[in-house]
Amino acid sequence: MDLEKALTEEEDNDLFEHFKLTVDKGQSLLRIDKFLMLRIENASRNKIQNAIDLGNVLVNKQKIKASYKVKPFDEISIVLPHPPRDNEVYPENIPINIVYEDDDVVLVNKEAGMVVHPGYGNWSGTLVNALVYHFNQLPQLPGNDGRPGLVHRIDKDTSGLLLISKNERAMTFLAKQFFDHSITRQYLALVWGDLAEDGTVSGYIARSVKDRKVMQVYDDEEKGKWSVTHYKVLERFNYVTLVQCELETGRTHQIRAHMQHIGHPLFNDAMYGGDKIRKGTLFAKYKNFVENAFAMMPRQALHAKTLGFVHPSKKTHCHFDTQLPDDFASVLEKWRNYVKSAS
Repeated sequence: MDLEKALTEEEDNDLFEHFKLTVDKGQSLLRIDKFLMLRIENASRNKIQNAIDLGNVLVNKQKIKASYKVKPFDEISIVLPHPPRDNEVYPENIPINIVYEDDDVVLVNKEAGMVVHPGYGNWSGTLVNALVYHFNQLPQLPGNDGRPGLVHRIDKDTSGLLLISKNERAMTFLAKQFFDHSITRQYLALVWGDLAEDGTVSGYIARSVKDRKVMQVYDDEEKGKWSVTHYKVLERFNYVTLVQCELETGRTHQIRAHMQHIGHPLFNDAMYGGDKIRKGTLFAKYKNFVENAFAMMPRQALHAKTLGFVHPSKKTHCHFDTQLPDDFASVLEKWRNYVKSAS
């Protein structure tokens, strides 16, 4: 969209608006680079500061400095000298870990750190860019532009199994299973706190009104979509617990939001408060131990371990399992050794 309405006559009219928001009335004074990091998914502080230095961030139609502090009702725009990207996905020769493939489906074991599909701030280097390079003419669902083959997603810093459709018939067949919640999915998660027993978390999930990047669980059905996660305790480490989570529904950030909702955020999940010491002692030795564990796995401790579905052509039930990635396995072993030495 051309910014003729947002820019004065003296400004360059060959800029295009890529992002726009109005600051909430209750917003406290906060540096704009920090503010935008909270509002824009997958945007690093360095990228934001570069955009500000280049004059691509406008507040109330004016260029500002990175030290500018946002105020209630400020209108913030990010403008660039080219139009927003269309829905075309460009192929890139990126290695992917294929667990299984036939004429209908591909099962990928995604590594942590890889974005699944192109979007703001990540137009390249995604799993979808890799898929369109390796496979021709992947199908798309209506309203799912720019996400060929995808019938579900997992977060950038979550590792594990992702199911891809290779043709339209398979995509429709699998999409119906996800819609009916008949797909079986189990995740392993390391959470803060000593969970007493197995349980279920449910509620209506939607984006937080305070931070649009974060999902929140509500009691009011008018505020969000119904969500259910069943969890089972697998192993306890005094201050953290390894759990198996089975999804009955598949909402954005569901496990992360659900575990935070019951007071047990995922280990090292920065978005949901798990990147701080939530349980344990005050001793410096323990603090160093946890910080070393954070460094070993600089992401949320969540892995999509198993996936089960009815095959589109064979009509038989398929079940796939994966090993924990090295970073997750190493952190678990570190906690096991800590518990042994403490006892």
